[in-house]
Amino acid sequence: MPGQPAQLVGARARRGGQQAPAGPPPELVFHRRLRPGQVARELWAARELVRALAERDLRARYKQAVLGFAWAVLTPLALCAIFTLVFHRAVRIETGSTPYTLFAYVGLIVWQFFSNTMNQGALSLANNLSLLNKVYCPREVFPLATMLVATVDMAVATGVLGLLFLVFWTPPAATLLWVLPLLVVQFAFTYGVALILSVAVVYLRDVRHLLPIITQMGVFATPVAYPLAKIPHAWQEVYCALNPLGAVIEGYRRALLYGEAPDLRLTLAAAASSVVFLVGGYLLFKRLETGIADVA
Repeated sequence: MPGQPAQLVGARARRGGQQAPAGPPPELVFHRRLRPGQVARELWAARELVRALAERDLRARYKQAVLGFAWAVLTPLALCAIFTLVFHRAVRIETGSTPYTLFAYVGLIVWQFFSNTMNQGALSLANNLSLLNKVYCPREVFPLATMLVATVDMAVATGVLGLLFLVFWTPPAATLLWVLPLLVVQFAFTYGVALILSVAVVYLRDVRHLLPIITQMGVFATPVAYPLAKIPHAWQEVYCALNPLGAVIEGYRRALLYGEAPDLRLTLAAAASSVVFLVGGYLLFKRLETGIADVA
């Protein structure tokens, strides 16, 4: 009857020969519902925290460095020089009328953004346990802040790309507006991977040891130093679904260097895959975040 204690109801059920149901009553079970509107409002409300975390990481990275933000440029430039010597001079990768240095540097900007977000975002929860256990905030702001730091680095590296256009007397093509939708695909995929890795590192500490291996293998598994055409045409769509960065880099090169629109078929495959990574990564993150404090 309404208003009777659960213990009394269970005792009467046992006396009547019926076994009491195991576990708490269904109305007392906690069900977590994720509403996109509420999620967006929480992230928007935490925007100042994201900015503060990103600013802290930027200061910690560059404050004591003599060259400062120049390191955001030196790394892709050094790799670009190596790729030019190895892939262009030795392996003879052909890029048409476009200088190979520009060709490789465009790919390196994208890869540097992804690898920085992946490596720093994967450790974002583990490195901020003292903070996230004391202050309530959406836990996803920590990998988001690392992506914001990588975005600043990418913006600095993109400025050098403008200088390279001047050095090689090669103006960007008029189709550069295609960069905007490709940026959305790039950010969605990168953030989804960062969410997955950040919560995976908390539960599986061995993941942090895999990150350097993934970074070293990924730069060669992604068409950074070579064109996407090196992959057999029949497998390109599957490849871009598994690695959306392939379609993103190829799209940037077509839009900036060759004056062509990105391949619609490959871009749609990459966009669909990025949505899966983002949504799936976010659902996995929210599913496991309640146990972060206990496991860590």
